[in-house]
Amino acid sequence: MAALTQILEDNMRGYAGEALNGYSYLTKSADDSVYTIVSVGHIQGRHFVETGLIARIIGRQIVIELDLNDKPLVDALLEAGVPRQQIVLAYAGEPLPAAS
Repeated sequence: MAALTQILEDNMRGYAGEALNGYSYLTKSADDSVYTIVSVGHIQGRHFVETGLIARIIGRQIVIELDLNDKPLVDALLEAGVPRQQIVLAYAGEPLPAAS
């Protein structure tokens, strides 16, 4: 699972950084099982905070709970060599794996 966790973290890091109207941060849970991209910024003079990407690891699968990006995380993971059968698009209604 360590390799899968590292692949997920490395790819999610690509979604963090300076954005047009603010900054996006990679956050993760203490046990390295849940990762999020949280964006903070200003649009038209108004402050906003948004979570646009949430993924977690369940057993030997990456579950993408939410993805609001132009380049979906699933594409980045596939390019990184993660087999499609190890990726669950929960936001698209795919069934969740049993918790291990």
